[in-house]
Amino acid sequence: MADTVNSLATRVHELLVALFTQGPAAADPTRDLHDVVARGTALGPDGMWLAAAGQVTLGFLAIARGQTDQGIHHLDAAVAGGYNDCVALHSAAIRPLHHDPRFQALYQRMRITTADLDEFFWLHQEMAIMTREAQDAAVDNIGRIDSGVSMLAQAPMPTREPHTPGVLISRIDFAATQTALQRAALKAEFQRSSGNTSLSLIDDSWDYSRARRDAWHADDLDSRRQRAAEARAFVERPGAGALLVPCPPLGSITFPG
Repeated sequence: MADTVNSLATRVHELLVALFTQGPAAADPTRDLHDVVARGTALGPDGMWLAAAGQVTLGFLAIARGQTDQGIHHLDAAVAGGYNDCVALHSAAIRPLHHDPRFQALYQRMRITTADLDEFFWLHQEMAIMTREAQDAAVDNIGRIDSGVSMLAQAPMPTREPHTPGVLISRIDFAATQTALQRAALKAEFQRSSGNTSLSLIDDSWDYSRARRDAWHADDLDSRRQRAAEARAFVERPGAGALLVPCPPLGSITFPG
């Protein structure tokens, strides 16, 4: 079946979820990402951002493995395909490259609008918040004896029309992070829930009153976290510029954490 932009975007999402869930050793996506690059390129102008998505992931993987030359090569190709997430390029993994002239050259080629830069900050901040909240929820659920299952709160995906295709790449990263965290949380929750259900069937001393209290407390926490996530939804600033300008100077951005 012929590729479409939507089908290939779904494929990129699946690869990222597997990578985030299992790690590069267990789910090495290198071959599949090269396939994404080729298939995105074959789609023509509409698919170039998907080819860039494959390139940027290949670049980050190479850098994580200490393959700096290869990493810069892939990032350079990603920028040529429309990648411009200058916020991501200030993450801890990338900062050591800031003094490399080749990296400086590719960074200086990127262009962005104020509105898109705002969204990049929001996407990375929200991914950091999601990760912390997943850790907090895991701690909160220790010792629960009810059989309920808690979902992680998730802020809605921005729906504005971006000015540059790089935003679409980072939105896939955002969506994959949400999916990976949700799957990990649900796996742990189903294990806890099924264990509690089994104990309640075989143990006459089961504390049903406490189980009900635990369930009520968990539901209350879930509701408050979801309302907070919805309140954090991205809202475009009035007057945020749509003019393409150079990204903020290299080293001037503090990566959200």
